[in-house]
Amino acid sequence: MILGVTPARGGSKGIPQKNIRNICGKPLIGWTIESALESRLIDEYIVSTDDPEIASVTREYGADVLQRPHNLATDEATTISVLNHVLDYYDPEIIVLLQCTSPVRYTGLIDECINKYIAKCADSLATGFMCDLFEWGSYSARRQELISFFHDDGNVYVLNPEDIRHGRMWGESCIFHVIDRKYSFEIDDEFDFWINEKILDELMGQ
Repeated sequence: MILGVTPARGGSKGIPQKNIRNICGKPLIGWTIESALESRLIDEYIVSTDDPEIASVTREYGADVLQRPHNLATDEATTISVLNHVLDYYDPEIIVLLQCTSPVRYTGLIDECINKYIAKCADSLATGFMCDLFEWGSYSARRQELISFFHDDGNVYVLNPEDIRHGRMWGESCIFHVIDRKYSFEIDDEFDFWINEKILDELMGQ
């Protein structure tokens, strides 16, 4: 069984009630729920939340809710701890982690990632982009000579539940799924929210 999971706690401090704030006509979490429910490969999909308002919005969009205990909804709670709580109730072969702070996904992206994970016999897959950033003062050559590295963007993760049970987000066989930069902007603050709103506006207008 392939299980889709979206963690969505209610205690966001940077942007209050971020996960249900309106963006381009729907709550932020609504974009991720719709993408998850469009997947042909995800067998079950749940939103893990401690928040009654998020739970209500989740059900309005047709997804199931797993009530999360408050001790797993603090600033100190980790994604692994939340996923392990999910595994107390479900026994999937594959977990697809879909964060609602990455609302911009093209149709078919999730299934594309799952198929690649299966075809490559991977332990973990992450979407992202090739990054050539560096700490100022640590590099003096031309930008063109930088050795880029893969940066995961928070959009889609395909994971082995056994790694999660052992406290790991990835296993020995990690693979990347590079996607266009416009799908790679996570929402952590107001500026990120503005960027994602502009991208969604542009994509909806095409």
